[in-house]
Amino acid sequence: MALDPKSHHPGARAEAKRGRIVACAMAKFAEDGYQGARVEDVAVQLGIAKGSIFQHFGSKAGLFLECYKRAVTSLPAWLDAPEEVKAGGFFAVVTYWLGRTEHLIQEDWVPFRVALIGDYGSDLALKPQINRFLVSEDPYGTLEFVEWGQSLGEVRTDVDLEMIVSIVDWLSDRLQDALITEEMDPGLFHRWANQPERREARLEDFVVLLRSAIGTP
Repeated sequence: MALDPKSHHPGARAEAKRGRIVACAMAKFAEDGYQGARVEDVAVQLGIAKGSIFQHFGSKAGLFLECYKRAVTSLPAWLDAPEEVKAGGFFAVVTYWLGRTEHLIQEDWVPFRVALIGDYGSDLALKPQINRFLVSEDPYGTLEFVEWGQSLGEVRTDVDLEMIVSIVDWLSDRLQDALITEEMDPGLFHRWANQPERREARLEDFVVLLRSAIGTP
């Protein structure tokens, strides 16, 4: 069997090594948090020198930033919803993804956990870099999603597009983060424990309020 010559290229080997480091580190950050995860443990698990990790990423913060980028880009974008859901329109898609939060946690626990840590539990010095990445790369495709909603006539066009995009990102992220926290630590939401009807009502109320803010009159 012929071997791919690219696999022997130094750049390809280095990139493959970076990928293995990031995959291992993501699991460590997800399990132990930003402060608890140790670069030494990643190195030991991979059987490489700790200095090799710093050579690739510069610091623990640099390693986490790469993990965060991989995490959020691996999560579904708004318009990845099923066609039958998109047929219901913009707010049907919003409802669909918020309603699937619990399932997404189970299916993609590591990237969701890393994303949550990046938003709330990482080094404060990382926040500007994380925010720049989210704005420049738009990993969830929110801009395209809002423009799609405008093309359907569901989302208002009389205010700044970027403001609407920010509102969708900020509000949906905060609600989803709350739902994630509820799933990971039900004790924080003991008032609604074992009350799925309250959870559904919260989602419905959220969509009603979001529609009143950005929906067409």
